[in-house]
Amino acid sequence: MVIVVLGVASLISSYANRRLASPPLAIINRWLRWISFSGAIAWLTAYIGWSSRPFWVLFATAFLLWLLLETIYNWLAIAALSQSPVPLFPKFSINTTGEEWPAISRIINVRDWLRKNGYKPVQPLLADIGNGIQLRVSVYQDPEAKLRVQVLFIPINAAAVTVCFSVASETESGMRYITDNLFLPFGGFYPENWSVERRPWIRRLDKLVRRHLRRIEKAGEVMVPWESDPLEDLNEQQRDLDRLNTELGFLYPPHLRDENGKMTFEGRYRVWKEVWMLNYLGRPYRY
Repeated sequence: MVIVVLGVASLISSYANRRLASPPLAIINRWLRWISFSGAIAWLTAYIGWSSRPFWVLFATAFLLWLLLETIYNWLAIAALSQSPVPLFPKFSINTTGEEWPAISRIINVRDWLRKNGYKPVQPLLADIGNGIQLRVSVYQDPEAKLRVQVLFIPINAAAVTVCFSVASETESGMRYITDNLFLPFGGFYPENWSVERRPWIRRLDKLVRRHLRRIEKAGEVMVPWESDPLEDLNEQQRDLDRLNTELGFLYPPHLRDENGKMTFEGRYRVWKEVWMLNYLGRPYRY
């Protein structure tokens, strides 16, 4: 009976998440699916009489089988991404399409919060990530221009889009603090003057901003106003990340990517670990 309930719960949460596109709900659904699969296989094996071992042994075996299958699937998916034309660090441009904020109430509420708290729109940006899919980003700054907020609209499927946030500040010491709630794996290296914290479980922008400010206060840093153009700054970040990760062995040099793909074996392994951490724990791997 418990197995049936878990299976039904997994189906319901999966269906609901097609419209809600909620990363926390996706994590819960993955655990439900894993546990219900393991229980169903263990029950079926005992019911048919394929094994006389205790139920917990059969359950553990099925649990490990799922682990193996998903490991293989994730590794093949990462290898396919590495070989695909999809850019790991896409180039952004000004969004002139007029399509910026999806007409979804939970997303419109974010825009209302930004307006209410004095944040001003700076630039709407977009990047082509392949197969006709575009990543849209709306950039806002607080009245003092010390907090730069990127609102990222990430398409999940044809019917759903989720929203993520990245809050960034520069300090007098030359450090750049970034606090985001992105649930996509990175696995690469950041510049030494970056302090990046990823909190996929924090889905509300106000909580993420408070977390960002606490980090800077705890570090004893003093924020300075942003002077760089968001588009130029973002594209420079992308170039710096590509160069740094090539130098440190996460990516192949450009002249070897057509033959070997973009990511080295070490790079794929780092992404694979982060996929597991994000998919089932909702936190990035800490190096």
